Amino acid sequence: MRQDAVKPYIGLVSKDADSAYGIVFPDAPGCFSAADTIDDVFTMAAEALAGWTESMVEDGHAIPQRRELSALRTDPNLAELWRETILVIAVPPPGAATDARAA
Repeated sequence: MRQDAVKPYIGLVSKDADSAYGIVFPDAPGCFSAADTIDDVFTMAAEALAGWTESMVEDGHAIPQRRELSALRTDPNLAELWRETILVIAVPPPGAATDARAA
């Protein structure tokens, strides 16, 4: 199995005082979700990624290559996101596994 096939998507989780937890995936443009509790973050992230992937495939769009956490961490275009991030999660690509893990 190719290493890229199981490389996880990195999700950045943020939370404002009066809002739900927000989850964005820098390597899955347009894929985001929200969760009312920290415990729901993993399920909501996996569901959002599955829906995004399905939509991309159905629409004939290429799935962008996933980057390593170190590459995301040093991407100057993500600096603002990193300042707001309270948790980093790794979510397997849909079909590769059934769970998400905190990093």
